[in-house]
Amino acid sequence: MKKKIRYKEERLGRLKVVPDFLPSPDELVFRKEDNVKVTLSLSRASIEFFKREAGKRHTRYQKMIRRLLDVYAEQHNRNS
Repeated sequence: MKKKIRYKEERLGRLKVVPDFLPSPDELVFRKEDNVKVTLSLSRASIEFFKREAGKRHTRYQKMIRRLLDVYAEQHNRNS
């Protein structure tokens, strides 16, 4: 078992605001690319969210998750 984290009342120092670059659920519906199968464990809450949003948009939740990860990777590739 890992050692329990104990938080203290300390100053955070310099903070940097990161602009919101993640797409909305509507933007996660489209896009077709060469895919690679992986096994990934996600939280139940995340899967329920994506299933609910995919149902509203008549698409598959896996496609939405894939698109979210693609946008995240694209954003970080541009910034590096």
